[in-house]
Amino acid sequence: MSRIGIFFAKGYEEIEALAVVDICRRLGLAIDMVSVTEDLYVEGSHGIVVKMDRTYSQADFAGYDMLILPGGGEGTRNLEAHGPLMAQIDAFYEAGKYIGAICAAPSIFGHKGILKGRRACSYPDFESHLEGAVVTAGPVEIDGNVITSRGMGTAIDFGLAVAGLFCGQEKAQALAKGIVYR
Repeated sequence: MSRIGIFFAKGYEEIEALAVVDICRRLGLAIDMVSVTEDLYVEGSHGIVVKMDRTYSQADFAGYDMLILPGGGEGTRNLEAHGPLMAQIDAFYEAGKYIGAICAAPSIFGHKGILKGRRACSYPDFESHLEGAVVTAGPVEIDGNVITSRGMGTAIDFGLAVAGLFCGQEKAQALAKGIVYR
């Protein structure tokens, strides 16, 4: 079974993170909510505190098939400042494993040079950080093993795209219909 790690830092955008978790879990995917600190409780950008499944030191990177970075301005800065997580992003990318980011977080991929020559999207204020990318206004861009999305309003699209990679588009579309999405 596929396993995904989604990483939470103080200031994460709640809907962007939790919509992905919810959609993946509805389809039976294993997705770990991981705090980048040693605290199991992480406060989002709107003061919502969520209990994580594990802390960073408990994460099983060898068992993950994908790493996801939710947005939020402060959350993105805190994720990018976490050196060990950034090393894992690099390792996953280089190994051809999936990495994904939404809203402000695709800027991290841009700063790392991961987006050069790839289609990518982000929150409009962060498009200038998508260094070398072919920037689009699409809700989600999948280019090779890199998935990006624009923001809170595209969180369901992003979650369905992630789920579709691991469960198939047919199951993802059936879920979309079941949750009355478009």
